[in-house]
Amino acid sequence: MRIPPNLNRGFPATLFAAAVLSAILWPVCIAFARVKLLKVEPSRTDPAITNVHGPNIAIYDPQAPDRHRLLLFIVGTGATALGSRRIDTVFAKWGYHAVSIDYNDNVIAVACAHSRNPEAFGEYRDAIVTGAPVCKLVHVTPADSIINRFQKMLLYLVKHDPRGGWGQFMKGGKPVWRNVIVAGHSQGSGHAAYLGKLFRVDRVLMFSGPQDFMDRYRRPAPWLSEKSATPPARFFSFLARKDPFNVRHQIANCVALMHLSKPATLMVQPGKTISPDRGIRILINNLPVKNPHGSTLLVRFKNVWKYMVTARIR
Repeated sequence: MRIPPNLNRGFPATLFAAAVLSAILWPVCIAFARVKLLKVEPSRTDPAITNVHGPNIAIYDPQAPDRHRLLLFIVGTGATALGSRRIDTVFAKWGYHAVSIDYNDNVIAVACAHSRNPEAFGEYRDAIVTGAPVCKLVHVTPADSIINRFQKMLLYLVKHDPRGGWGQFMKGGKPVWRNVIVAGHSQGSGHAAYLGKLFRVDRVLMFSGPQDFMDRYRRPAPWLSEKSATPPARFFSFLARKDPFNVRHQIANCVALMHLSKPATLMVQPGKTISPDRGIRILINNLPVKNPHGSTLLVRFKNVWKYMVTARIR
């Protein structure tokens, strides 16, 4: 490698070369206290993947006791993977590995709400999650699907961060879904639920969603109540009472997903411990904030997140 003369002065060539090689071969890695954050451009994990908003992120705490579970967090409409850094960091400090992916999230889920097609929401989810050519609203290739993006991100981490413990979440080149906690906010909550339908995951955590209520037919989308690879008892939702996307519709969607006979809910407060024996899976806050839809991701509610991920499965 030839080093430009103006950069060589006062800086050893070997150090400069090492720095350049590191920038080329490795993702950006930043340490916040003990937590390790890696940023990886999606196209570096698979050349067929398109970068939409920015990098994927991976977070873990090398010094925390390993819980051998991976949190896959899927952000909402128009958001970047970096937008989930706070919740991912909290989970990392608890001993979980966390990954958030960039994906095609520019078409809002409620665009299907008034469709005459009763399968509109299911087709929308299928297109974004798997890349199936079934939806007119979104055009996602199999390479750009959530499943492929997640899988290729994990393969990349296994190769480029061998000490990170990512290998425990892969087998035969595929994710070990039973060790994955799938979570998402808003649009991402529905994608998380759809993944839970397709694969047997550890549990599904939904924040401010899903929104898959068919206004024309006045009922939840049919896919919500269909057979699920993940037992319904492993689905949890955290909602906001004043959510502009209609909390009553969100509750109805959760009842369908969880196969509940009636909508059992629990009002929660920031910082107040919730017993893991409560058995409630639809949690609601009434925090007076400007953005109720985003309130479920406020760190002050990490007591609720803790309950969702540790509540005993009945």
